Amino acid sequence: MTFDLIIALTTLAVGVVLVLPRVAHFTLWRAVVTPLASIIGSGFLLLGPVLSHAFGGFAPWVMGGLCVVAYMFGGVIRSNIATGEDAIITGQHGTLAKRIETISSWALAFAYIISVSYYLNLLGAFALSMTPFDSRFDAKLLTTGVFILIVLIGCTNGFKSLERMEYFSVAIKLAIIAGLVIGLIVNFGDQAIHETLIFNPETVTGWPAITMALGLLITVQGFETSRYLGAVYDAQTRIRSMRIAQWLSTLIYVVYIVLIAYVFRPDQMSMTETGIINMMQIVAPILPFLLVAAALASQLSAAIADTSGSGGLFTELSRNRISEPQAYFILAVIGIALTWAADIFAIVNYASRGFAIYYGLQSGLAAVIAIKQKSGLPKVIWYLALATLGAAIAVFGQTIE
Repeated sequence: MTFDLIIALTTLAVGVVLVLPRVAHFTLWRAVVTPLASIIGSGFLLLGPVLSHAFGGFAPWVMGGLCVVAYMFGGVIRSNIATGEDAIITGQHGTLAKRIETISSWALAFAYIISVSYYLNLLGAFALSMTPFDSRFDAKLLTTGVFILIVLIGCTNGFKSLERMEYFSVAIKLAIIAGLVIGLIVNFGDQAIHETLIFNPETVTGWPAITMALGLLITVQGFETSRYLGAVYDAQTRIRSMRIAQWLSTLIYVVYIVLIAYVFRPDQMSMTETGIINMMQIVAPILPFLLVAAALASQLSAAIADTSGSGGLFTELSRNRISEPQAYFILAVIGIALTWAADIFAIVNYASRGFAIYYGLQSGLAAVIAIKQKSGLPKVIWYLALATLGAAIAVFGQTIE
């Protein structure tokens, strides 16, 4: 009971701090929150059991590797922000750069569609996880219903009112993560004192391990949202805030995986989309309830943000030939089809491939601009290497078995 109280008080204290006007209206923090919330949202729910089960005691190293790859791609996005989006769109860097930007925007629009399906399938699973209706069929039914609801909200321009709640949903999620980490630290310390920490063997090795890790890129994705906040923040603020968001998310993720990887036996790990709930029940009774609350708050807000972003991109790229309501309808049809045709881990893989294509194209764009600006051969080679890595992830990334 005391342990649960400590976790609850930590969650409450962090939540109160985050909603204080001085914090909530601090410009740099507001700019950090959007990419930070995207990066550590859904991945936080999946990565613990998945990495620990597959890579055992080496899970923190794999997590670190994923964050490094994400940071490298983040560097590409930051470079393109510094270049100036208007200069790219208006063709100041040449026709090729403009075409690559257009193609990558289409890739991002479709990646958003898959990511919305990913978010809402997680929402469906977590929403029913502690009810008598905890089955994949019922979760898919709920996900389908939420898809339809989002389309109706979008078509009635209801996103505007929901977007005002975004910061509060982010604050709730970050506060719950703080409470979760405190709970895991206490649990880890207790096991360390009693010398009961475990170094589990990996269950996936070699090339399959590499391709599986590549297929998890979506779980550390989200930093690119900084690029599309130009109407609110200047370029330097977006570049700085993206760096801070990636540093913070890397610290949180690596600490989180360390606290999980060495305390749970393989038979205590569940390789399902809600497996983290079963693991947290062992740590403290309050944690499963907090995780469900975090899932509901974060997945719905993330789905709305990506639905809105996708609709806007489709309308812009089609030069208004596709209206936003039509784009929402397309998104819902594809998302519902994915929901019933694939499981959550397959959708994670599809989303990872979609974003890998986008990052690869953005890397190619950065290389073209570097050539145009005569930035030097090493920089051009670096960007081309990242473009190749993006293509490799899209081709070789595999679904978690």
